[in-house]
Amino acid sequence: MSKILIQSTIVAALGGLLFGFDTAVISGTTDDLRVVFELDQNWQGISGSFWLGFTVAIALIGTVIGSVAVGRPADTLGRRGTLIVLAVFYFVSAIGSALAWDWLSFLLFRLLGGLAVGGASVVSPMYIAEISPAKFRGRLVAVTQFNIVFGILLAFFSNYVIAQLELGEGAWRWMFGVEAIPAIGFFFLLFSTPKSPRWLIAQGHIEQARIVFEQLGTDAHRTEDEIRAIEQSLDLDHHSLKEPFFRRSYRQPIQLAVAIAMFNQLSGINALMYYAPHIFKMAGAGENSALLQTVAVGGTNLLFTMLALVVIDHFGRRKLMLVGSLGYILSLGCTAWAFYTYGTQFTPFGSAVVLVGLLVFIASHAFGQGAVIWVFISEIFPNRVRARGQALGSFTHWIMAALISWTFPMIADWSGGHTFAFYTLMMVLQLVWVMLSMPETKGIPLEEIQKKLGIE
Repeated sequence: MSKILIQSTIVAALGGLLFGFDTAVISGTTDDLRVVFELDQNWQGISGSFWLGFTVAIALIGTVIGSVAVGRPADTLGRRGTLIVLAVFYFVSAIGSALAWDWLSFLLFRLLGGLAVGGASVVSPMYIAEISPAKFRGRLVAVTQFNIVFGILLAFFSNYVIAQLELGEGAWRWMFGVEAIPAIGFFFLLFSTPKSPRWLIAQGHIEQARIVFEQLGTDAHRTEDEIRAIEQSLDLDHHSLKEPFFRRSYRQPIQLAVAIAMFNQLSGINALMYYAPHIFKMAGAGENSALLQTVAVGGTNLLFTMLALVVIDHFGRRKLMLVGSLGYILSLGCTAWAFYTYGTQFTPFGSAVVLVGLLVFIASHAFGQGAVIWVFISEIFPNRVRARGQALGSFTHWIMAALISWTFPMIADWSGGHTFAFYTLMMVLQLVWVMLSMPETKGIPLEEIQKKLGIE
């Protein structure tokens, strides 16, 4: 791998780090937000749990909008240009959330952060997939997931450290504000990365693409062969970059993207990311213990993501999904059993079952779905519609994330056992889908995957 390829991958994946940090940072602030914005009070006959869920989910609503809206800018401004705009969004959101003067202003700045997360979830893995040779593509795109997980761990650890500093009622503001630091670094580092060569070819800038490919390396033995293969996959004599997306020829990748994105969230992963301290308190942990156990969740996530990063191009996407699905079923089933058995009267053993169960759950996610989803979605669409395909997968992911995160407080207040039993059932369905429908894409050039899926 060339030095510029590695550097460009790491910089683009910083969008993932901010994605992870922004997603998880609110987990340490939910109790403060209840008090500061008086979310425990019923309003218009609706319970406080609903309004807390809405406050947490507002960023996810932003991700839904951002994931859909970013497709066109990614095709017009380019992948790198769009990431630069998203870096600005991250910065403004961090500062604004920290300085929010009322509930509505907080919602506005969290929504802006969600737009950045939704956009980054589309553009960062897509950019890396388009600059990567096939034999390295899995692990390089998975660097985005590694950074998402690292960002989550940073958020959990940052929340824990800030809580120990005893900064008083304003501690939650610092938890949001520190995100501005990596956002500034992301903004300036992006100017050192090249534009996507596949985007350049789609725009007719062949010479610029040739220069970038010579810096990055290609799947073909000669740069000219790579450029010719991309031009054939675009086939702009018979297709348009603006042609309808929802058409029969793209049905298979559309179905695959929607399915993997839905199952990703039906595991309950974002409920754990957003409400980890609350879940551990439900299982009998104290305040500091719950925050520390949350750091353990983040560390496990990082460790198993690193393991998946090493093996994804060797074992392939499908095998990781099979192993992860089995781990999901076992861990979620045990967690559901603990909540059914102990209810609100947890013993030390019951609390330990929940902690171990959720650590196995996060390990299974990191090794399976977490490592695979953004790699897989970035691979299965043709060059001419990849931005829109990636946007569809991300849109589906974030719609489901918003639903899971918004409804979790209400369902968990009713029954923790029912909540985790539902997630277990969904992962049984995922296992069936992987076994019957999911193709393997490891080591296949992007243009060849297009042919494998029967797309002209």
